[in-house]
Amino acid sequence: MQIIQTIQNRIYEIRGERVMLDYDLAALYEVQTKVLNQAVKRNIKRFPEDFMFRLNADEWQSMRSQTVTTSETIKRSASPFVTASQKKRNINVLPYAFTEQGVAMLSGVLNSDRAINMNIAIMRAFVEVRRVLLQQTDIKDQLRLIQERTTEHDVQLSHIYDSIENLLDEKAAQRKWEEREPIGFKK
Repeated sequence: MQIIQTIQNRIYEIRGERVMLDYDLAALYEVQTKVLNQAVKRNIKRFPEDFMFRLNADEWQSMRSQTVTTSETIKRSASPFVTASQKKRNINVLPYAFTEQGVAMLSGVLNSDRAINMNIAIMRAFVEVRRVLLQQTDIKDQLRLIQERTTEHDVQLSHIYDSIENLLDEKAAQRKWEEREPIGFKK
């Protein structure tokens, strides 16, 4: 379960897609990023743009700032190899981002037992992320319904309070002046 959490920490949302970056995948597969990218380039027909794309400079800068803020979490939860491989990353080279389908395609390109087992874990992590997002959507829908109901109840309570005030005002107006209790100084 910890490996799935480690993988989930490396799933980012870029261009509206949930993706994993080449250096994170290389660390998980326990290969160098260069080796992973060479294997992809040798099989480039398997990776259309909806499976893999290169980040632009702005996206990479944003990712680097996210990585800096989460580096303490990564150090606590990742293996020493993963942490070390991220430190060695050449920050001047724009990384590739692999969508869920691209990660699945990597299992055919990298044919080691480690790559196959890691791909299974990565697919489970993507499924778990999807499940959590669906639950969040369901919770948002439930909160919206509750908000609508409370708004309706507020309106209904407001009508009840107005009716009670009107009844009290009518009751007070019906009392005769003499029947009212005098206020002020008494003789």
